[in-house]
Amino acid sequence: MNRKHALAPFAVLAAIALAACVRVNVHGRASQSGPDMPVTAPLRVATYNVSLHDEDPGGLVARLELGSTQAQRIAAVLQRIRPDIVLLNEFDHDPDGRAADLFQRRYLEQAQPGGGEPLRYPHRYLAPVNTGERSGLDLDGNGSVGGDGRERGNDAWGYGLHPGQYGMLLLSRYPIDADAARTFRLLKWSAMPGARRPVDPDTGAPFHDDQVWKQLRLSSKSHWDVPVDTPLGRVHVLASHPTPPAFDGPERRNLLRNHDEIRFWLEYVGPAAGQDAWLCDDAGRCGGLAEGERFVVLGDLNNDPHDGAGDNAVIERLVHHPRVLPHAPPRSEGAEAAAGFDGGANADHRAPHAHDTGRFGPRVGNLRVDYVLPSTGFRLAGSGVFWPPPGHPDEALAAASDHHAVWIDLLPD
Repeated sequence: MNRKHALAPFAVLAAIALAACVRVNVHGRASQSGPDMPVTAPLRVATYNVSLHDEDPGGLVARLELGSTQAQRIAAVLQRIRPDIVLLNEFDHDPDGRAADLFQRRYLEQAQPGGGEPLRYPHRYLAPVNTGERSGLDLDGNGSVGGDGRERGNDAWGYGLHPGQYGMLLLSRYPIDADAARTFRLLKWSAMPGARRPVDPDTGAPFHDDQVWKQLRLSSKSHWDVPVDTPLGRVHVLASHPTPPAFDGPERRNLLRNHDEIRFWLEYVGPAAGQDAWLCDDAGRCGGLAEGERFVVLGDLNNDPHDGAGDNAVIERLVHHPRVLPHAPPRSEGAEAAAGFDGGANADHRAPHAHDTGRFGPRVGNLRVDYVLPSTGFRLAGSGVFWPPPGHPDEALAAASDHHAVWIDLLPD
C-alpha cells in the first residue's frame, strides 16, 4: 500500500467531520468553523417574506394548482438555502391547509430550475390570522364600515381583502409541539400597559372612540410562540409580521401599531414576562416566556433600526435586548450593490446597505426589515441573506419577492 492510499481513509473521515460543521452559504456571509467549535451540524433558521398572496379567496390555491413560476423560484431559493426551520410571511392561509400542501408536494419536493435537491419538511405550523377578518367597526375613521377593496381591508382586524391574506406558515425538519404552541391573535391592543393609542393631531382626541379602542386587536396577523424540538434542544420560534408603518393618516395608527407589535416581543421575553398578567394567549394562558428558555424571533417586522418610516427605537431595543444573542447583522453583496443601482432614498440611509433585506422603490429605498434574532444560549456559526449581485445567474430567483431570505446557523453555547 503506497502513501497516497494509506492516507485516503483519514482524508475521508476529515471530510465527513468538516461537512458536519460547515454548510456553504450562498449570497451571504459564509458559515464559520474552527478548532474551538465542536463537530456538530449547525441548526439553520430562516425567515422569508415570499409574497405568495392573492386578492381573491382561494386564489393562491388556484395558482399553485395551475403551476406558479413565482412559487417555483421561491422553492428554488429554499432548496438552495436548505433551512431546518423557516417562517414564510405573506403566504395566504386557508383553513384546510391546501396551499401549504401544494407548495410542499409540487414545489419544495420537486427539484426546481436553479434550485437544489428536493426539500421535505415533515412538520409545519399554520393558524388563522387577523388579516381580512371583518371587525364590523369603522377602524380607519372614514365614517363607514366595510365597503369594497381597500376600504373593506382597512376595517378588518388586520388589513386584508379576505380572511387569511398575508398569512404565516412555519416549516420544520424537526418536531413541533403544537399542543404547547401559543397564539396571541385575539389579544387586545389596549391590554398592553402603555399602549400607544392613536390620537388625532388636530384635536388631540383619541382617533378611535373608547368602545372601538377596547375591541382593537394588537396583532395585524398574529404573534406565535411555537416550540420546536431540535438536536440542540427545544427552541421557541417567536413569529410575527407587524403591519407596515405606512398607509395611514396623520394619526399614524399603523406606525404606532407596528411599534407595539414589535414591543410585544420585548415584553414577552422581558424580565417580568412570567408574571405579566396581561400577556394572555388565545387559550387563556397568561405570562411570557420563562427565563432560561431559548428562542429565535423570526419575521418581516417592517422596521429598520436606522432608516425608513417606522419608529426605529423599538426594533433597536429588540435587536439589543439582553436575552438576544449579540451578533453582526446578516449581509449580502447584492444588497450593497443594489443600493447604488436603486438610487433615490438609499443615498440618505444611515445603516450599511449590505444589511438590507428588501427593496421598496426609490421613494422608500432598501431596508433591513426581516429578522432572525437568536437568544443567548446559542453560538452563531454563520449568517446570510439570499441577495445575489446584479447580473448574477441567481438574480431571477431572488426577484420572486421584494424581500430576500435571511438565515443564521446556530450551535450550542
